[in-house]
Amino acid sequence: MSIKQVAKIAGVSIATVSRYLNSPEHVREKTRRKVQEAIRQTGYAPNALARNFRRGRTSLVVVILPSVGDPFFAGVMRGIWRVAREEGYSILIRETQFNTLEFDEYSDIVFSKQADGIILLASTSPFMKEGNGKLGKNGGSKGEKLPPIVIGCEAVAPQLSHYPSVRVDNESAAAEATRHLIRLGHRRIGFISGLHTSLLTRGREQGYRQAMAEAGLKVADNWIAEGRQTLEGARGAVRYLLEQSPRPTAIFCANDEMAMGAMHELRRAGLRIPEDISVLGFDDIRYAEVLDPPLTTIAQPAEEIGEHTMQRLCRAIGGDDIGGEPEIVPHRLVIRESTGAPPED
Repeated sequence: MSIKQVAKIAGVSIATVSRYLNSPEHVREKTRRKVQEAIRQTGYAPNALARNFRRGRTSLVVVILPSVGDPFFAGVMRGIWRVAREEGYSILIRETQFNTLEFDEYSDIVFSKQADGIILLASTSPFMKEGNGKLGKNGGSKGEKLPPIVIGCEAVAPQLSHYPSVRVDNESAAAEATRHLIRLGHRRIGFISGLHTSLLTRGREQGYRQAMAEAGLKVADNWIAEGRQTLEGARGAVRYLLEQSPRPTAIFCANDEMAMGAMHELRRAGLRIPEDISVLGFDDIRYAEVLDPPLTTIAQPAEEIGEHTMQRLCRAIGGDDIGGEPEIVPHRLVIRESTGAPPED
């Protein structure tokens, strides 16, 4: 079936059918019903590729994330997918595995206008050549213009800090989590961070330090260890913390995956949680509640972050000025059984 036949059955012009397919809000309701009924009768399916070509869009969004297996990012992706389906977008996912992508890996897709927008989930942008101090609107070797970029969660590099983002207030959330441990009586609180080169968990470390300073508590250098945002990294960080004298009575991990690794290593060392040492995480991934013991953590609304990120990108693709300020979504401290009073010295 052709658009001409649809127009004939509906009793309208071809231009009206075309306008309905591209901008139905600009067609009167009575006329819309006629065109809808004609499409239903004929089974007409518009050529999406041709329509997108005419509109100057591809209806494709690139999402770059560190790990597709990360439970937190899986939640964010569910939110992105939900809005993408509603808005008629397809998603192309690229996993970095916490590495920096090469410029040429995605530049052809982006600069040849095969993608309408980009979402970065805790990843460094691949559309930046070495030596560029700041990724601007023109990132191509020939001055090609980048499509809109929105960051889900927080920026991981200073060069990305001017891009719009959707995230929780990491400093405030981490400070609240640390104060919970302090209220329980802990004075020696260790912190397992992410990669030292990344901004991803730096705000959480700042919140931890802020709460410790407010309580007049010292943060010893040997109470902070790098966990690389992974199970294995956290296990190594715990071994390091347990070697310190005095060792921490509580460990705040900058994400739940590291908290899981920390709990595993603490049990291997013969320590009880929370009787001998408390553990606190960040994210509230779906496994947090079923750990043994259930994990006290900061809950991030992962699906909401994904939805708002995709909605903000859609507005930018549509030509709206969405600015560069972060959109802050609420966090929540979830108190479970992995934290308790410190052991008596």
